[in-house]
Amino acid sequence: MSSILLTGAAGFTGQHFTKMAESRGHRVLALQSDLNDVHAMEDELNGQRIDKVVHLAGISFVGHADETAFYKVNVIGTVNLLKALKNHQKHLTGILIASSANVYGNCDASPIAEDQPPAPVNHYAMSKLAMEHMARTYSDCLPLFLARPFNYTGPGQSPSFLIPKLVDHFARRVPQIELGNLHVEREFNDVRLVCDAYLALLHKGVPGEVYNVCSGQPYTLQAVITALEELTGHHMQVNVNPAFVRANEVHRLCGNPDKLRACTGPLPAYALKDTLSSMLAAARAS
Repeated sequence: MSSILLTGAAGFTGQHFTKMAESRGHRVLALQSDLNDVHAMEDELNGQRIDKVVHLAGISFVGHADETAFYKVNVIGTVNLLKALKNHQKHLTGILIASSANVYGNCDASPIAEDQPPAPVNHYAMSKLAMEHMARTYSDCLPLFLARPFNYTGPGQSPSFLIPKLVDHFARRVPQIELGNLHVEREFNDVRLVCDAYLALLHKGVPGEVYNVCSGQPYTLQAVITALEELTGHHMQVNVNPAFVRANEVHRLCGNPDKLRACTGPLPAYALKDTLSSMLAAARAS
């Protein structure tokens, strides 16, 4: 099995990925160094044999207050990591860099395929697109490819994100909740689907390629609320708070999984209610 260097191991996705990868016999090495400290990364990697890399570290919350941090971490931090890998790793067979489907912005195409021209509408998405372009400058010397995950969730995700916020309110049977735009439509995939896809891509992904990590199954926010009502028997009043309505909101985001499935083969399917049930159980336990 492979030795996998993982950035962002302490984060939401990183914790789930580590658990899944180790359960399948892989050795996961969590990068401890700051992405903005090249020398510390080089020292940490020196003497380590690494077969593959999964780069998850970054600022992932679109509403993050410090706009400059998106570029410092997501762009410059990624370039620093690739510099360190180039200088110290001679055995690498695959580097997965996690970008985001947010790079597509608002577009008429649906479901969205990888050849859809990017059109970022916020700093998070723009930083991810800039990261992609800068990463490609290392394609001649590193076996890297890009993953663009569509929205996903699961136990342990921060309540600053929409679905965990809803789950927390339903678990506590709060009488009402304030939300932003109720008309958005998203894939709300299970984090396990994303981790399954990442592990498969590590072994089958083609260097230089981009892969949408998605199911092609979108849900309205109302469908999620209805599912939570059915699971808990609790009905909650939903109020729209204009302060939570983002400028330049991406209204519908649904991906085309054909390229992913052609590369990896069939991936496990996770029903929305199963995902929400696991999140409710975790929320009640905490």
